[in-house]
Parts: sequence; C-alpha cells; structure tokens
Amino acid sequence: MIQIKSFTFNPFYENTYILNDETQECIIIDPGCYERGEEEELAEFISTQKLKPVLLVNTHCHIDHVLGNNFVCKTFNLSPVLHEIEVKLLKAAPVYGADWGIAMPPSPLPEKFIDEGDTVCFGNSELKILFTPGHSPGSICLHNTDQKIIISGDVLFQQSIGRTDLPGGDFETLIRSIREKLFVLDDATTVYSGHGPQTTIGFEKKHNPFVGNQA
Repeated sequence: MIQIKSFTFNPFYENTYILNDETQECIIIDPGCYERGEEEELAEFISTQKLKPVLLVNTHCHIDHVLGNNFVCKTFNLSPVLHEIEVKLLKAAPVYGADWGIAMPPSPLPEKFIDEGDTVCFGNSELKILFTPGHSPGSICLHNTDQKIIISGDVLFQQSIGRTDLPGGDFETLIRSIREKLFVLDDATTVYSGHGPQTTIGFEKKHNPFVGNQA
C-alpha cells in the first residue's frame, strides 16, 4: 500500500512528496527543498523511515518544483525523470531563479523521459503517467487506480488551477487536460496538488470555478 508524505518547501510554498510502500522503496516527486534546513528535513525523514529512494520525478520544471533536484540527485545517486518537453524549462530554471533573487545550482539532466501511458514503479507499487499540458508544456500527473490517488503537480488545486501566464502556459489546453484526463477519474480520487491542501476529483467537478460544474 502506498503511503504519502508531504513537505511544504521554499518561498513559493511548494508541496514535495515522498511515496513509499511496504518494501521501503520510495520515489521523490518535485523536490522543492531550497534552504539547508529543508534539505536536512527531507533527508532525515528518508533516513529515519529507512526508505530507499529509487526515483526522482518532476511533474514539470518550473523553478519551485526543481530547486531540490541537485541535492536529491547527489545525495541519493538519482537523475530526474520528466517529460521531454520540460527539458528547456529545467535548463532555464537557474535563470528564472536569479530573476526572483534565488540562487539555484543547475539540475542534473534526465537520462530517460516519461509520457502518457507510461508507468512509474517502486517496490510493489506503480503509478500511471497522464500527460496534462497547459500549466507548462510538458506537465504530467501520476495516478494510482487502486488507491484512488493522483499527484497533480500544478495542474489542479483545491478550487483553483495552475497559472497559465508563465512561458509555455495555455488556459484552453489546461482546461482540456483537466476535463479529459482528471475529471474522468473516480470522484473519490484524492488529489495531491503542487501547492495547497488536498482535494478530490468529485469536489472539484462540483466546485472548481475555473473548470465549470462537471458533476
């Protein structure tokens, strides 16, 4: 059974997730750890829980979601896994960071990519990849049908959606991704977003003002 631990990191209040199961293998999703104390908090949790990181996944590569890539890759001997379209944003992240007054070491580049229909595996568990562009050109979500959970990155939030005014964003594309990829999931599916609290697909279909009532 998949267990989910969330951390809120960096000045953008980004949600970083660690998922593990009974084998103690785990994956790290969107490491946003920026300050030394945040890096230590992430590493200490993994150590005290005796977890074995086997994968680092970026749902997309805006700076707040990749600030900790360098630390995680070096500490756990991993390379990031992401959609190929996001490489341009990954490379540009330190430049965007400088605009915000945030110093960021370049992230290691991916050795492999993920896309619609692929699966991410760890231990006895797997997550299916959904290609959900709009917030960024190569945004992906990770879905587990059995436990009805989805890691949505910045695609869908509680009564909100990801910004589309950043480079590569497109409102109509994002709304289509939400309606065609997320709102077709079981209403009981818990949504773990890139910022803010958890929500459910059913709640957002009824109450999300940006997408319209889909119930």
